[in-house]
Amino acid sequence: MTPIDEILDNFSLLDDWDDRYRYIIELGRGLPPLPEADHVEANKVQGCASQVWLTTRVEPDGAAGPVLHFQGDSDAHIVRGLIAILFALYADRNARDILSVDATAVFERLGLREHLTPQRSNGLKSMVARIRRDAEAALATVE
Repeated sequence: MTPIDEILDNFSLLDDWDDRYRYIIELGRGLPPLPEADHVEANKVQGCASQVWLTTRVEPDGAAGPVLHFQGDSDAHIVRGLIAILFALYADRNARDILSVDATAVFERLGLREHLTPQRSNGLKSMVARIRRDAEAALATVE
């Protein structure tokens, strides 16, 4: 998985939005495949125009709190890339860290807010909300 700092650096090197979209699509191609068995209604993220599936595996981690591991997929190439960016922000982190991340600020730094359609922006918000809910639920089981 590409670290978020590397994604931010690469974005700053790409002046043209066509190149940035291609980079986002390339990030999505790097996602590990989501098993077909996980393409079920229970894993669908509501509020996305495209179909998006997200699974969360919670691993207890003692004093640091639970660590969340994500897998995801979409039927849209750009959305797969957005999932990859979200995973760079959130994957394999403890629940408290996930809840402290300001995804909106990162998306603004990338310039995504003004370059995504309203439907994609809403879908991105829905994915962030789902990840945050999963982190809150994981914390609730240990507190």
